[in-house]
Amino acid sequence: MFAVWLAIIYGAGLVGIIFALLLARQVLGSDRGTPEMQNIASKIFQGAMAFLKRQYTTIAYLAVVAAVALGVLLAVLQTSSPTSGTSIGGVELGIKTSVAFLVGALCSGLSGFIGMYIAVQANLRTAAAARRSLADALTMSLRGGAVSGFLVVALSLMGVTTILLAYGGFSFGDGFKDEATVNNILTSIVGFGFGASFVALFAQLGGGIYTKAADVGADLVGKVEAGIPEDDPRNPAVIADLVGDNVGDCAGRGADLFESTAAENIGAIILGAVLYKVSPNHDAAWVMFPLVIMALGIIASLIGVLVVRPSKQMHDAMSDLNMGYYTTAFFCLIGLVGVSFWMFGNTGYADASWKFAICGIFGILTSFAFVLFTQYYTAGAWRPVREIAEASKTGPATVVIAGTAVGFETTAPSTLVIGAALLGSYFVGDSIPGLPLGGIFGTAVATMGMLMSAAYILAMDTFGPITDNAGGITEMSDSPKEVREITDALDSVGNTTKALTKGYAVGSAALAAFLLFSAYLEAAKLMSPASTALKPEPLVNLANPVVFVGGFIGAALIFLFSSMTVRAVGKAAGSMIEEVRRQFRSDPGIMAGTSEPDYARCVDISTRGALKAMIMPGLLAVGTPIVVGLTLRAQGAAGMLMIGTIVGVLMANYLNNAGGAWDNAKKYIEAGNLKDATGKILGKKSEAHAAAVVGDTVGDPFKDTSGPSLHVLIKLLSTITLVLVPLFI
Repeated sequence: MFAVWLAIIYGAGLVGIIFALLLARQVLGSDRGTPEMQNIASKIFQGAMAFLKRQYTTIAYLAVVAAVALGVLLAVLQTSSPTSGTSIGGVELGIKTSVAFLVGALCSGLSGFIGMYIAVQANLRTAAAARRSLADALTMSLRGGAVSGFLVVALSLMGVTTILLAYGGFSFGDGFKDEATVNNILTSIVGFGFGASFVALFAQLGGGIYTKAADVGADLVGKVEAGIPEDDPRNPAVIADLVGDNVGDCAGRGADLFESTAAENIGAIILGAVLYKVSPNHDAAWVMFPLVIMALGIIASLIGVLVVRPSKQMHDAMSDLNMGYYTTAFFCLIGLVGVSFWMFGNTGYADASWKFAICGIFGILTSFAFVLFTQYYTAGAWRPVREIAEASKTGPATVVIAGTAVGFETTAPSTLVIGAALLGSYFVGDSIPGLPLGGIFGTAVATMGMLMSAAYILAMDTFGPITDNAGGITEMSDSPKEVREITDALDSVGNTTKALTKGYAVGSAALAAFLLFSAYLEAAKLMSPASTALKPEPLVNLANPVVFVGGFIGAALIFLFSSMTVRAVGKAAGSMIEEVRRQFRSDPGIMAGTSEPDYARCVDISTRGALKAMIMPGLLAVGTPIVVGLTLRAQGAAGMLMIGTIVGVLMANYLNNAGGAWDNAKKYIEAGNLKDATGKILGKKSEAHAAAVVGDTVGDPFKDTSGPSLHVLIKLLSTITLVLVPLFI
């Protein structure tokens, strides 16, 4: 049976990669538009690739240093468990963990790089397709985004599986070798997730700082001060802004969701390994189930992408994308229920099949809930965005106040949804007679259910920057009005899909964090000389001052990290604003349209600012859990992990949704939907629009830098404490 499961995993992974390559071939072979479009797109491509080369070179150096330091720490400080027989040596453990770290880092970086490469090719093809119809442009942008989605999930799935097999996590004929060996092997496997998280953090930080520095500079000087359109070619920062959409939302988010799927799979595998050891027939299904579920998610997402066949007429493109998502979710549901009955039917526990199927359904419903309430809070059709738009009539201060209130409000439904998913899946799993850790594994199944649709969700996310770039290309190339209307409609939908994906990422991060937190507790208990897997000593007691202080530090880390990332955007944006103003003053021909701005100078400012500013927040995120674990030991690290995760999820939710609501309130006004008391339309160049632009500018670093970086930080805290748990005991 194991061979069948393995064939499904690698088969689905290969199907995902082949599908992505076919989509990439289709995108690259499509119409490239007019020479003017190609000229602008080439500037975006050159800027994006130049930044990514410099960024990933910096990250590569950091990753090698981190891998060596990790290996040395484990080799020097790791000792054999006193409660078991033999254990692999510290040197072997250090080497294996370092190798897994580097493989995870490489796959994460590769996922982001390839996805962004296709995205910056798809933007030109989408702009060209918009000359024909909205349907063609929508299809092109979604399939261009799907290249990233399928590569990310397929590489994550195959990478985790290969590391598990290469390190021999268990022998399928004889069971585990011995407890200490298994513990160390599983610890080294976590290095893969740690490496993915490490790269994702710096990729998201660097890309987020870059894109918002350019965006803020372009908006405040170009739209507010100079009164020119968003993507006007006279704006020196416009190319840097378009580049930023790709390096932040494509490369950064690709690395983010790669490490999400890898970390969740690893956490579920660790819990499954514990159940494998204690189950009566030592069934490998406990370990392989998360991988098989993710494999079926790839197939379901593939069907979802293919069913999107939009009408040629102008219509709400979000309905087409939603149809693809609903189709994906439907096939995920069928696959999850079928696999639950197939894999858990012979494990020796009554009711395990249908009860774990229910747990997975909880996860799918959770993803639905996050998609729906994120649309409610960030789409112009609903009360929150319209409330912010109405506030713009009285100036930028009330816009900021209204958006802040909306952001705070969004934490309530997200908490209720996450809480319902965790409690529901826990109690259903816990009700399985005689199964140890059934409740915890139930939450793992719910997490995997939510992540089954990750490939389609990431396709919708990358759809956003592709359509944003396409809009910039059409405006800068002076395309006809009807073409710009199509790209504007898709750009507005893209803002919603990006916000939706961030909400999905926060929800999955919350479920995954509990899963990884549970895996951390199990690993700590298994390696502790005073406990066993079945009768552990309590590790987390909030009355213990060590745990309490660790929790305080975790909460403070979230606020300090957010402060550093927002400040980094502010400083880099300040340099951009000064440069744009300088060019306008020194060369009057720019505004007259007789001379071309120095786009390269603005690209360079964003690049240098981002690469410099991403280091300190990244080191803070990596260093804090290590220091806490080594000083306050395993209990302090557990407190930091628990409270830091809770605060991080709420903060990320606030930042993402407040920023998304501000952005779409501006779009709502630009679309001519806001009127004054006399019925006059308050559109572009009105005082209300200028106020909304200020609100959007405040929200830019929230939704595209700090919020997405917190998604990664939450899981980085889990993976780094999990991989270093031997040092904290």
